[in-house]
Amino acid sequence: MRFVAVRMLVGDRARYFGILVGLTFASLLITQQASIFIGLMARSYGFIEDTGYPDIWVMDEKVQFIDDIKPLQDTQLLRVRGVEGVDWAMPLYKGLLKAKLANGQFQTCNVIGLDDTTLVGGPPKMLQGRLVDLRNADGVIVDAVGARTKLAKPPRNPGERSVPLAIGDTLELNDHRAVVVGICEVTRTFQSQPVIYTTYTRATQFAPAERKLLSFILVEAKPGVEPAEVCRRIRATTGLAAWTQQEFQDLTWNYFMKYTGIPVNFGIAVALGFLVGTAIAGQTFHNFTVDNIKHFAALKAMGAGNIMLLRMILIQALIVGLVGWGLGVGVASLFGFWIKNTELAFKLTWQILVVSGVAITIICSLSALLSLRTVLRAEPAIVFKG
Repeated sequence: MRFVAVRMLVGDRARYFGILVGLTFASLLITQQASIFIGLMARSYGFIEDTGYPDIWVMDEKVQFIDDIKPLQDTQLLRVRGVEGVDWAMPLYKGLLKAKLANGQFQTCNVIGLDDTTLVGGPPKMLQGRLVDLRNADGVIVDAVGARTKLAKPPRNPGERSVPLAIGDTLELNDHRAVVVGICEVTRTFQSQPVIYTTYTRATQFAPAERKLLSFILVEAKPGVEPAEVCRRIRATTGLAAWTQQEFQDLTWNYFMKYTGIPVNFGIAVALGFLVGTAIAGQTFHNFTVDNIKHFAALKAMGAGNIMLLRMILIQALIVGLVGWGLGVGVASLFGFWIKNTELAFKLTWQILVVSGVAITIICSLSALLSLRTVLRAEPAIVFKG
């Protein structure tokens, strides 16, 4: 009967491809939109992952996410260092500064100031140059994407492409000279702005004069001491907020989930993909069953029971479900590969594959139930009607 079910399914090619189109479209839309959503949200805390090394982030208690900078007084650094269980604590500057380009235009950049001595919190991967070169006079490190796009030098001749920044080129940050000493690779920012690394002292010189310039304090717990316990002690002693790396990522994620329209917009797109896929696949699968009702009735007349007919329909639903899901996920993966070097965010995880697989399973199950109802009501006598 399995062979009969497969032959019956693929024999009606128009219906078969119609069902596949509906399921492929649903799988593609669900997988693609969910991957863009996850990729976009991952960018919101990408800088935290890039910094990586410290156990704990210390900040003003009213900070809601990574880009919600509320500067601290420099004396807070000494207070944190004095908390029991703290192995070391280093300053970190993070701010938005305008860079003046060679053509006279301005570009807002994320400027990161690292501790002058340890350079803790540096970029995760250096493509050119070395991190220690930041100690050179006026040294800065620029991310690769920013260097070849928004910070690129104007073309030498009309019609040519812009020239990417390279080691030795200069920028102007808030009327201060900056020399590129390295190119790094970082996670794209939520606003897709270029990222510039320098030392903490130099970053505070680049920044407009303010009474407080310390953005975050990076803390490492002593060996054998739980970071969560150190966080509790820092809060109790200093009154500042202290989060582990994962807690700070969750704080940022939750802020964007709660206070932006991103989840709603992408949720609507995913829901539409599910509903459209259900409508197309369900209707086409039902029409396929109606067109082949005489074959099912003939099987009934030959002694096939309802359980056997149920298995046949489930086999048909399983085949179109697997093929449709595979095609949709494949096209979504190709889309992600095609845009990997663009501004568009895309992050395909195994959880998304599971979600899209479950969604296609539900669509196929609903379609099978709708068709099964028609088959069970079919009378064997239909075979003998003219």
